[in-house]
Amino acid sequence: MKLSVIGTGYLGATHAAAMASLGHEVLGVDVDAAKVAMLQSGTVPFHEPGLPELLADQVASGRLRFTTDAAEAGAHADVHFVCVGTPQRKGEYAADLRYVDAAMAALVPHLRAGSLVVGKSTVPVGTAARLLEQVEAADADLVWNPEFLREGFAVEDTLRPDRIVIGATSERAAKTLLDVYESMVTAGTPVISTDLATAELVKVAANSFLATKISFINAMAEVCEATGADITSLAEAIGHDARIGHRFLRAGLGFGGGCLPKDIRAFMARAGELGVDQALSFLKEVDSINQRRRARTVDLAREMCGGSLAGMRVCVLGAAFKPDSDDIRDSPALDVALSCQQQGAAVRVYDPYAMDNARTSFPTLAYADSAVDAAVDADVVLHLTEWREFAELHPAELSAVVRERRIVDGRNTLDRELWTREGWTHRALGRQSL
Repeated sequence: MKLSVIGTGYLGATHAAAMASLGHEVLGVDVDAAKVAMLQSGTVPFHEPGLPELLADQVASGRLRFTTDAAEAGAHADVHFVCVGTPQRKGEYAADLRYVDAAMAALVPHLRAGSLVVGKSTVPVGTAARLLEQVEAADADLVWNPEFLREGFAVEDTLRPDRIVIGATSERAAKTLLDVYESMVTAGTPVISTDLATAELVKVAANSFLATKISFINAMAEVCEATGADITSLAEAIGHDARIGHRFLRAGLGFGGGCLPKDIRAFMARAGELGVDQALSFLKEVDSINQRRRARTVDLAREMCGGSLAGMRVCVLGAAFKPDSDDIRDSPALDVALSCQQQGAAVRVYDPYAMDNARTSFPTLAYADSAVDAAVDADVVLHLTEWREFAELHPAELSAVVRERRIVDGRNTLDRELWTREGWTHRALGRQSL
């Protein structure tokens, strides 16, 4: 089939390459000419394992190309995927829909009769119903097909999703999208067919549940710190309950990135507009717990340095909000780094992939070329992004360069016994020192 993908950021570039790999002819569209040129050359402008090879192969095959011309997309494709971002509005909780509206305004005048527009952007419930009128006026169909990508696993999640959700107002529209995903459906991927509003809610409801589970275990970590209990043992015990499970039960610095924080806030804002804000009032505490973990990490660093970070040298291991990504949006690691700097510390940061993004966005921080370089003369080391490189780092490598052997494990992934044996004072959220 002939497809277009409107918006070639993280979601759009991944979706375009994946659809081309299924045999479709795909045209990616973006207003950013520099990004389009980079993608057309087969280069991915962000870090995502497996995507550079996939995209380069599909561009070379001729099944995937990119343009800045929305009119060309209308002429090329029968199915159009809208994959633009919906960031949080500045100074508000609500989602900023200007990019969705701009994409639709650019695309709709060029739609052929009978074509299909597929919304994949995460939007407040009711957005699709608002857009439906202008799409139908062009004698086209609209469906909402939310994405469930995990950064670091985006290619796998696109090609082998755990479910396909289709919100549609006609059987024709739903069938057309199922034709696009035929190989996935044939492979046994569950399909949930529903209405537009429910499809919009699926993504934000899922993210709200995950955020709640993360904040729950972090709330238990606060209790463990007050009672001398151990959060890792607690999580292990309750995770064996099949109704709970172990996933998302690792206490630590909490969640960040471009999805969970802004999605739960936008969900709260939309609930207020709908007059059901009390139904989601618990998400305010979910957000609050998440922010408190960042502050508590700074507290631990300050406590280890005798009550003040003024004049201290702080090594920060991690800048990306999660491993296998260079995404620094709402990064807990960088939030902690900046807080330490504001309290008078000299902070040096290292991350395997997110250094360029961090330097551009936070130029006041100092940066290093390796974990060892970042730790030179450090009074305390903060482990804030759980990269495998850091988990495999032997304490002796840092012992030779630090001023004091003190580490805060903000992700509860380091071998506490090993670091303690090597003469380090080890602190972690929800755990006592050995």
